[in-house]
Amino acid sequence: MRSAWLLLVDLALVVGFAALGRQQHDLPLTPLGLLSTAAPFLIALLAMSALSRFPRTHSRLWPQGVLVWAGTVSFGISLRLLFGDTAAVAFIVVAAITLGVLLLGRRALSGFALRRGSAEPTSVRRRALPRTDA
Repeated sequence: MRSAWLLLVDLALVVGFAALGRQQHDLPLTPLGLLSTAAPFLIALLAMSALSRFPRTHSRLWPQGVLVWAGTVSFGISLRLLFGDTAAVAFIVVAAITLGVLLLGRRALSGFALRRGSAEPTSVRRRALPRTDA
């Protein structure tokens, strides 16, 4: 169940990336406009998540996180071009950096939380009791 939530977070991050891009270019943030901007990257994210065996690897930064990030950018740009939109070099660089921070950052944070949550808290660790054999 946790992996489903994390996939939704990744999808929301991509939609947020698209919304920021539309806002920076003074484009309206209508649902259809947002979907048309985000769609190539959402499709790419879903495809790359499936390739990386997402439910089992949802918090791994390397190599699965890097695969999902690089594939989302490259496949997303390719789909964007196939859909008839443009992809200037500056856009590709900004998309790669922004999606890298968002997608890899989410994996780093969730991986940290997962490792921290699985570690036994200090207050619960067993302490050695003094020996009482006289």
